[in-house]
Amino acid sequence: MSGFIGLVNLDGAPLDRGLLARMTASLAFRGPDRQAMEVAGNAGFGHTLLRITGETERDSQPLTLDGQRWVVADARVDARNELVAELRSQGDDRATLEATDAELILRAYCVWDEACVAHLAGDFTFLVWDAPRQRLFGARDQLGIKPFFYARLGATIVAGNTLDCIRLHPGVSRRLNDAAIADFLLFGSLVETSITAFAQIDRLPPAHSITWAADFTRRRRYWTLPMDEPLHFKRPQEYSERFRELLRASLADRLRMPRAAVLMSGGVDSTTLAAGAVSLLRERHEDFHLQAITCVYDRLVPDAERHYARLAADHLRIPIKYDVRDDETSIADWSKVSARTPEPVESPPAFAAGVEFLARMAGDTRVILYGEGPDNALRYEWRPYLSFLIARRQVRALGRALWSELSMHPRMPFWSSLRRLASGARREPPEQFPRWLNDDFAARCACLDRWHDYHRRWRSPQATRPIGHGGFGEGAWQSLFEGCDVDGALGQVEFRHPFFDLRLLRYMLAVPAMPWCRNKRLIRAAMRSALPAAVLDRRKTPLRLNPDFKRVLASGFPKLSPAPALVQYVNPAAVPSMPESVLEMRSAMRPLGLNHWLQNLTNN
Repeated sequence: MSGFIGLVNLDGAPLDRGLLARMTASLAFRGPDRQAMEVAGNAGFGHTLLRITGETERDSQPLTLDGQRWVVADARVDARNELVAELRSQGDDRATLEATDAELILRAYCVWDEACVAHLAGDFTFLVWDAPRQRLFGARDQLGIKPFFYARLGATIVAGNTLDCIRLHPGVSRRLNDAAIADFLLFGSLVETSITAFAQIDRLPPAHSITWAADFTRRRRYWTLPMDEPLHFKRPQEYSERFRELLRASLADRLRMPRAAVLMSGGVDSTTLAAGAVSLLRERHEDFHLQAITCVYDRLVPDAERHYARLAADHLRIPIKYDVRDDETSIADWSKVSARTPEPVESPPAFAAGVEFLARMAGDTRVILYGEGPDNALRYEWRPYLSFLIARRQVRALGRALWSELSMHPRMPFWSSLRRLASGARREPPEQFPRWLNDDFAARCACLDRWHDYHRRWRSPQATRPIGHGGFGEGAWQSLFEGCDVDGALGQVEFRHPFFDLRLLRYMLAVPAMPWCRNKRLIRAAMRSALPAAVLDRRKTPLRLNPDFKRVLASGFPKLSPAPALVQYVNPAAVPSMPESVLEMRSAMRPLGLNHWLQNLTNN
């Protein structure tokens, strides 16, 4: 976790060193361990460092190797062995495994120019200043785990990984972006991946790079999630073996230190991360520390997480801490929360509680593993998979799928569908288009069209896993990743997402849906000897009652006292004073979240 800022005058004008110093100082919360800046004529860069791994002890940014090209980055470069071998094969004999992540990025740029991003894996965002060509080049990782913001103000480029830092430039106006506000009010996060809440500041989308020169700005996509066909191994055991191999590689890249924590519920995904991390750390270090963290409710709602998480922690012989959430600030006490966020959030109390908890954790570790991903990557889509096999006339694979499904599961999947139809069970009604939007604003931003487009978009043309594959499209996870980034920066910890390793993610999306995706059979089979049977055999059990909704039922919904600017977007009188369902509550929280943000918005 680091902070960086770049400021370049492409017309050759000298740089305002004082402005760069103020912008760099604003990033201190991201990097308390080292702060530095460098000015080279018409270009200047600032960097603040949070030391996490061994090589970050040697990290000194802004970095140059030749006095001509400079880099600033917030990055963790994975698959380092392969990258170093590639660099050396291209004639860079000084590339070594001891290099910092920023150095490897700069060496890759020097070898492959803008095509360097095709050779990089990991979580990264960076800027490279190429002085001989007077070009500024930036990039963001394939899935958008690290953020990147920028503004072009005439001949001046200001870019970095912190939105509020960009806003410090006096040329950036306070004017808000209607499209971003519309996205937030409709969906709780941005759907358009290239915008921010501010009209003059843009966001570089995931898997994109950008180049600025005096006479052009060029932005391009450099990667798209491949649509791999299903993998068919000869032996069923090969699926589990390959999963364990890729999980280990992912964790090896993310655990280059002996101390870490894992957000561990009592479910199979996060306990799998904990089991894999324990195995790896025990092999690498005589003395290591892996801390399990489990969020629990002891009184507010029925919750079995404490029991199952304790079973896993005892089995793995790791310490466990419980983050008890019963007494978090109620939504009804919203006005008591002091939470200033770069962009609006649905629940400022939840944001503030998260930052406070992470700040407490930072004394134990600066790296936290997060187990999101398998619910989507291993979504059980048996219909398109069978249709694919039938259309391709893959009789052997079809027979194998049906036989393995019968042998591993007591009932075929369509029986549950028939049973549901026979019982008259219905799914929860979808969220309704909000009626509290300002009519002029809704018309100007085509909000109804946005609404319909959004609910059609999460489906890929990939033949066998259209919903699972589509769920990893551009921007699908941007809100989660950037939320983790902001929370982590304020708490001075870094979240890492092992299931989003590109090798592992592609593999999970390519295993046959039958039988490996049903109840995440792939993970359960792979972890059979590593985790307690009670944890592995447990079905996914979401909370029966939303904790926030229960607080609302007990304490009421906060009264909306509209900021002057809110009425441009919302009809305050139409916002429900007491939501009748969880979906209505979540929808009604968005105008309150926007209002809270507008009331706390400053001009920096």
